[in-house]
Amino acid sequence: MGAQTQILTGTIADGGQRLDKALADASALSRERVKALIGEGAVMLDGRPVAQASAKVAAGSVWTIAVPAATAAEAEAQDIPLVIAYEDDALIVVDKPAGLVVHPAAGNPDGTLVNALLHHCRGQLSGIGGVARPGIVHRIDKDTSGLLVVAKTDAAHEGLARQFADHSIMRAYRAITAGVPMPPAGTIRASIARSSHDRKKMALVEEGRGKHAVTHYRTLKALDGAALVECRLETGRTHQVRVHLASIGHSLLGDPVYGRCPSRLRPILARLDFRRQALHAAELGFAHPIDGRALHFTSATPVDMEQLLVELGF
Repeated sequence: MGAQTQILTGTIADGGQRLDKALADASALSRERVKALIGEGAVMLDGRPVAQASAKVAAGSVWTIAVPAATAAEAEAQDIPLVIAYEDDALIVVDKPAGLVVHPAAGNPDGTLVNALLHHCRGQLSGIGGVARPGIVHRIDKDTSGLLVVAKTDAAHEGLARQFADHSIMRAYRAITAGVPMPPAGTIRASIARSSHDRKKMALVEEGRGKHAVTHYRTLKALDGAALVECRLETGRTHQVRVHLASIGHSLLGDPVYGRCPSRLRPILARLDFRRQALHAAELGFAHPIDGRALHFTSATPVDMEQLLVELGF
């Protein structure tokens, strides 16, 4: 083992459990990471290497895990300013500005939230799957502003991912729509998949063909030819709010992909130089993945959307 290998050890308190579950509960590692380390021969039980993650363990057994130092992330750490809503040893909640891409990809190799987090969290990332990187469990579009949570540890990443998978995360968005939705409140249940005509767009598809998506909306205030709408998500599909609201005839103002801005509102957007979808991730709530505390965060409407609301008579 390398000089930087971390040795974790302890004693099994409750017998009869699967080895991978018992070790995940006792360490700061996720169950998947424990399984991988078992496969690498890095786990010992009572002084002997174990090979079966599913093996039942007896109370009083002594375990040892040799955790190699996390390898460096491929992305470059960059000193990009961040607004931090909350941070501890396990996770960080960021209030992302519009215009910042979350993850490096073709066309955006750097200058992203991940690059910023690698710099901000240097020395604090224990390794997600053995790599010193921030654990991105959900994303918001480049030109959507607001809150998102990122894991610093393997166990936090697994715990947050589980909450997103079972839809127990609370997420509320503020959107400014073209026109006033009628009825003023409701639920949109419509599956979403990548468009067969334009791979950069998402589209509604028949149930069973795409990913199930549910958005609950309510109009907070009717404006002059527009509305301020709150959207609470049961699911978190790509472009979900944008596609769902457009599907009921009320696309987001400024949306360059799904928008159909009324001609009389175009001068307002032009005067404000408002060039992004009017969408803000305003609330985020979840159970802390390590200690179970209920956490809830809010983010004020950003200046550009506030200015647009004023122009629309808010």
